[in-house]
Amino acid sequence: MDKTKSHGQELKKELDIMISKINALEAASTDREKKSLLSVIRSLAENQKHLVDESEHIKKALDLMMVQIFKVDQAKK
Repeated sequence: MDKTKSHGQELKKELDIMISKINALEAASTDREKKSLLSVIRSLAENQKHLVDESEHIKKALDLMMVQIFKVDQAKK
């Protein structure tokens, strides 16, 4: 794994690849039931990608909050 990429970036890349494969399978499928199932799986993968994005935002917010806490703590000393 490349050290410059975060785990979230790697996971999003894998999910993008998975979504592309699901889209291809859905387009190639002639069975209505399979298309419906693949649509549900694609939706789950897209939601997982969204959760990864949100987790990265929360991590950044926590990092910024910790910096502010340390600044306040240092100002008190």
